Amino acid sequence: MEKTKLLTIAVIGLLVINFGTLGFLLLGPKGHRPPHEGGPQPKEIITRKLHFDANQQKEYAKLIQWHHGQIEKLDGNIREAKNKLYSQLGNTETNIKAKDSLIAVINSNQKQIEETHFKHFEDIKKICHKDQMDDFNALTEELSRIFAPKPHGPGHD
Repeated sequence: MEKTKLLTIAVIGLLVINFGTLGFLLLGPKGHRPPHEGGPQPKEIITRKLHFDANQQKEYAKLIQWHHGQIEKLDGNIREAKNKLYSQLGNTETNIKAKDSLIAVINSNQKQIEETHFKHFEDIKKICHKDQMDDFNALTEELSRIFAPKPHGPGHD
């Protein structure tokens, strides 16, 4: 094989590899990033969209602390109930009553999570001034998108 032909093939191969790498980096799987990586945190979004002053930001920080504590407790309850639920799979026969009871516990805690989220935004609304209510109402239309679960990508089922 001639040196020119070999050099041409090598250059084309390197170009393909470079374009492939660039394509992967630019268009690659985004589901492998931690939540909110590369973008603003929900706290920052809410503070910016509602134009909170320093006092409102202090009140909001207290609300966040309460909210996180409640959600962590409820998430822990759900994890514990799920562990008990899935441990039922190790039995030769499933205890239907135990299974249904554990699913009811999970559902109850999930309901409490949604109620806690709703109360959190009611509390945020209370610290808004009258001139911020239009911004708050606009924010409410975006909440499901801002706080939507992030996709996990393929193979995470």
